[in-house]
Amino acid sequence: MNWSDDDYSWVGDWAARRASLSPDRTAIVDDATGTHLSYADCDARANRTARLLEEYGVVDGERVAVVSRNRLEAFDLFFATGKTGGVLAPLSYRLAPPELAELLDLIEPNLLVIESPFVEALEHGIARSTTDPDVLEIESDEPAGGWDSYWDAVPSNDAPIDKRQRSLADPHLLLHTGGSTGVPKETTISHGSLYWNSLNTITAWGLRDDDVTPMVFPVFHTGGWNVLTLPLFHMGATVVIDREVDPQRILGQVQRYDATILVAVPAVLRSMARHEGWDQADLSSLRFVKSGGGPCRESIVSAWRERGVDFSQGYGLTEIGPNNFAMPDRYDPEKVASVGKPVLHADARIVDDDGERLPAGEVGELELTGPHAADGYWRNPAASADTFGEDGLDSAAGTPEGDDPSTAGAGWVSTGDLARVDDDGFYHIEGRKKNMFISGGENVYPPEVEDLIADHPAVGEVIVVGVPDDQWGTVGKAIVEPAKDVGTPPEDQGSGNTARDGAETDGGDRPLSRDELEVFLDGKLARFKIPKYLAFVEEMPMSGPSKIDRAAIEARFGDEPSQ
Repeated sequence: MNWSDDDYSWVGDWAARRASLSPDRTAIVDDATGTHLSYADCDARANRTARLLEEYGVVDGERVAVVSRNRLEAFDLFFATGKTGGVLAPLSYRLAPPELAELLDLIEPNLLVIESPFVEALEHGIARSTTDPDVLEIESDEPAGGWDSYWDAVPSNDAPIDKRQRSLADPHLLLHTGGSTGVPKETTISHGSLYWNSLNTITAWGLRDDDVTPMVFPVFHTGGWNVLTLPLFHMGATVVIDREVDPQRILGQVQRYDATILVAVPAVLRSMARHEGWDQADLSSLRFVKSGGGPCRESIVSAWRERGVDFSQGYGLTEIGPNNFAMPDRYDPEKVASVGKPVLHADARIVDDDGERLPAGEVGELELTGPHAADGYWRNPAASADTFGEDGLDSAAGTPEGDDPSTAGAGWVSTGDLARVDDDGFYHIEGRKKNMFISGGENVYPPEVEDLIADHPAVGEVIVVGVPDDQWGTVGKAIVEPAKDVGTPPEDQGSGNTARDGAETDGGDRPLSRDELEVFLDGKLARFKIPKYLAFVEEMPMSGPSKIDRAAIEARFGDEPSQ
């Protein structure tokens, strides 16, 4: 069925539809301010915000970008773009100004909404960007910029607006993900993708209208929208938001709001289980807890299951889902090491390098398919073809006018992850096909980091690998071959400082410390991408002429953070 051939007046307007069914149910609780919004409140705010977007031309596929922590305004913008036909593009406040500028140039928003704490980074980003959006500031604490106040600009009229008709093929969200070269990519999430992921989640996870969840993923992440928020809005359930992710606050929210579901990255679940209030925390209201955003260590799983909580692992990515697997009603406890079986309206397969399906037990690349897949990368047909296949492009992916987009197809999405399926049909994630690693739920792509470290005058060659970390799951470790003209460093910069700055040597010079590297990279990279550990070699191992043997580096330095 070609969704774009039919008109659906219900597409997009989540707020009005749910308000008509459940006006008095609590939709969102802002725990930072104590604000409780009913679904009727959400719709009234969305009507006001929609009028704001119309004033700035954010209609019929035009974009509004937002840089903010988890605030009610981000949800207002989502509901409002559903009414105007606009597209919401949340941007990470963790990104450095050059990265923000690149995304602004890619998105070309009519309007940019920023929260006060991030004004300085956005000022530098806008200065580097070739686009010139109107800017409004959400004032928190003290206003930091010279732009107009967001709430001064929002109209007071909250009466229903004339909605623009959309189809399920039209885009609603742009969610950014990294690239192997460091070039940001915006994933085009259509109305249909959002709805199908919600349906998969509701049916596979058994969501209910009385569910409550503390939403700990940021709104610039697919987890902030697609893991639980939108599926719970579909059900008329309740989402609790906060500005920061703090284990004590999350434990408190579980108890105060009788939370029934929690999904978080392993680092958050680990910090909760190790918090001093863990043993006294009342977790009896939780129906289940899921870990996502990276592999979860057995110690974390055990800590939660010992408290009597139904704990399992999920798997997904911005490009499809992100909810692709679920645990069956009854399963062997040992299967908790897997991510489960495909959800109702999704399929998975394991393939070799030639794309041929592999039998059970063999490790290969995991590929996924289903109607919840994204429509490709915004204005990036080459990258779309690599990930989504030649049929994975669509006009909704923002193909520039004049180009000829291919017809969208239900192709297989290449995840880049290695996996296997066991004889019982459970899928197990085995590792990364490429050298990308996930740190605290965020993707880190070594080539981007390596390129910037290599700009340091003391660095000749550099390779970045992921190494285990108790807090973040994985962090970066930079292995450096010093530049040939660098002299022997002073004594206090020698290998004796390993405990202080996470550096080690392999008989070569040590031309910079971990602290110096962090200063050098500050403002050029998001902080989660900056390597936590540093090692030095006299010469990089080579696998051919002018080709560094990355596999040898990973084999030697990738198992532990330091020797």
